[in-house]
Amino acid sequence: MSDIEKEIRHRLFELQDLKYKEFSCKLMPTVNPETVIGVRTPELRKLAREFSKTSEGSEFLKILPHGYYEENNLHGFLIETLGDYDAAVASIDEFLPYIDNWATCDLISPKIFKKHLPELYEKIKVWLISGRTYTVRFGIGMLMSFYLDEAFRPEMLELVAGIRSEEYYVKMMIAWYFATALAKQYETAVAYIQEQRLEKWTHNKAIQKAVESYRIGDEAKAYLRTLKVK
Repeated sequence: MSDIEKEIRHRLFELQDLKYKEFSCKLMPTVNPETVIGVRTPELRKLAREFSKTSEGSEFLKILPHGYYEENNLHGFLIETLGDYDAAVASIDEFLPYIDNWATCDLISPKIFKKHLPELYEKIKVWLISGRTYTVRFGIGMLMSFYLDEAFRPEMLELVAGIRSEEYYVKMMIAWYFATALAKQYETAVAYIQEQRLEKWTHNKAIQKAVESYRIGDEAKAYLRTLKVK
């Protein structure tokens, strides 16, 4: 183990909150509890800011795989601090194969991506066909985060609707994406529900999430309920 690994692991255990560990483990059934330290997200972000732009932080980003859940999350937060788009994408590409849970996958959202949406979109299309659960989920998450407002294109819905997977965490992200699309791009997204373009479980889950959303009106919610597949 390198000196930076020892230092960071020591710092993480200093921040340990056992009650938070217990809470976190219940939300992440795919993660071995023995690999969870129990560090709250604000503390991890603070640590990432401390190590960003330091040689130690750069060295830590070269170390994979990590042994602890929080080390992975810190890795993700360090990537978020990178100010160069190409470096951020390269670091994401190196890291994605090691992600093994939805929480780590969903917390990463580099700010630099917002300034490079055309290039990022081409990269997302590669991630979506990777066949790796959390790489696909990450790609859908990026489409949901950055491309449902001004950068939206109808073809993006087609990309997500075309994904076929038996993985729960992929199907759930597809449903979440379409529920958000129904909130932000209703007229275009609702056709995919009307035409039952999604698999049955995902279709119904998307409707459920949309109906639970405060961003969708009561009339639209009532209509969406009629589109559930039995």
